[in-house]
Amino acid sequence: MEDPEGGAKPQFDGASAAGRKDGKKSRRRKGKRGGQSRSAAHPASHELSGNAGQSARPMEDAAGSPARKRKRRRRGGQGAAQDGSSHPQAMEQARAASNAARAEGEQTPSRRNRRKHRGKRGLQGRPLTAAKPSPPQQESRAEETVQRAESREAQNSANAGGRGRQDGHINSGYPGDRQAGEHAWPDELYAALDLGTNNCRLLIAQPTRPGQFRVVDAFSRIVRLGEGLAASGRLSDEAMERAIEALRICASKLRNREIRRMRLIATEACRQAVNGEEFLARVVAETGLALEIIDRETEARLAVSGCSSLVGRETRSVVLFDIGGGSSEIAVIRIGDNRYSRLANHITHWTSLPVGVVTLSERHGGRDVTPEAFEGMVREVGGMLEGFDCPEIEVAQTGDFHLIGTSGTVTTLAGVHLDLPRYDRRKVDGIWLSDDEVSAMQAKLLSWNFESRAANPCIGPDRADLVLAGCAILEAIRRRWPSPRMRVADRGLREGLLTDMMADDGVWRRNRNRRGQRAR
Repeated sequence: MEDPEGGAKPQFDGASAAGRKDGKKSRRRKGKRGGQSRSAAHPASHELSGNAGQSARPMEDAAGSPARKRKRRRRGGQGAAQDGSSHPQAMEQARAASNAARAEGEQTPSRRNRRKHRGKRGLQGRPLTAAKPSPPQQESRAEETVQRAESREAQNSANAGGRGRQDGHINSGYPGDRQAGEHAWPDELYAALDLGTNNCRLLIAQPTRPGQFRVVDAFSRIVRLGEGLAASGRLSDEAMERAIEALRICASKLRNREIRRMRLIATEACRQAVNGEEFLARVVAETGLALEIIDRETEARLAVSGCSSLVGRETRSVVLFDIGGGSSEIAVIRIGDNRYSRLANHITHWTSLPVGVVTLSERHGGRDVTPEAFEGMVREVGGMLEGFDCPEIEVAQTGDFHLIGTSGTVTTLAGVHLDLPRYDRRKVDGIWLSDDEVSAMQAKLLSWNFESRAANPCIGPDRADLVLAGCAILEAIRRRWPSPRMRVADRGLREGLLTDMMADDGVWRRNRNRRGQRAR
């Protein structure tokens, strides 16, 4: 190996100062080279650096700031280069000393080693600080968080595929289901339970886009809690047992998830029954679920909140109805030039009819329904609507008025109209039916006997004796508010409960801020 100060060599890149024509030295090798040979070979360099007659100090011992060190070294290198050509004898002595040191086994750092170790050093040649290892507790928590998120996502994917129902319907594709690239917030789960006269329904969801949510888990079962209520005024033991069995399943689902907020309600059957409060106390003792009995006005507002996304911007008037098992809620909505964020604030008139598919079918018979019996049910409901004091709605030809139906009756009509081999909520929710199509479907169902209705996959045996009573209530509403079209909503009180809770907590505003921060 030749001394870098001896002879002319090809010039290398700027990172290597070892083999330059001008004789510049590497900054690190200056301190390691013996100051004695430097002093003898290049006296001018010490004059330029201000260290005449002294050997070069190591980098760690040099006085002054790092910038001054570099400056002095650069000056020293220039002086050596200027003087090197006039001292060939000194250069030859330095070369011989270097060769001798190498022959004796003295290790001199090569250019390759310098480059390799240079990448491991920080500013001013100081070694980079090694990253501190994470404590075992933090690592275990991180792994646990990732595993929990993965398992939760897998569970969500499995549950999002379909919502099983014991009444013959298989629902899936709820509004607000997460789209590609959209983030949901798994730590903010909300739950809503609706124990009605005919069904027990549960939804667990998490907010996504503003005004929307993604269903994580769902449950629905026909329990017929109001069976025999109209005759006796009490909830029967068999009906209460069916309801408690369904509520146990709901309680298990709620215990298996971290719910931020929930609301559990009971409607008409518990409102009318003399033993309604006693039944709810039994529910608390056997399932741990505390249900509240809501009034009819609250029920009407929740139905409107659940269907708010189905009312278009061009709409100015809507009559929304929810045909339940023991009661039917009707809300008249008028939207002016300024639309509120909550559609329920536009309700001008509402009523709750003390009649539903269970109570009406028990009075008139739902198994074998003749056209005369059907017309009798329509007249009974029409008489109740006559007592509803509500201004008439002028139906314009621009399509700014329509009906919205949210109940098993209207979803069944839509499924039969589409001739679905299996009920599919994604194809039913939000569909438009013309006035002629609704009339044709009602006439078709009226022409079927009980067995034919039970065999239809969109009706099933549990609804076969209730669907015509629901059609009679629908017909009375259509006669009171004639409309060229009706929109079908497979949603109701649970969706209204979830929407109100999420809006009250402001989760959609927080989620919007999180997305903005994540996008930065």
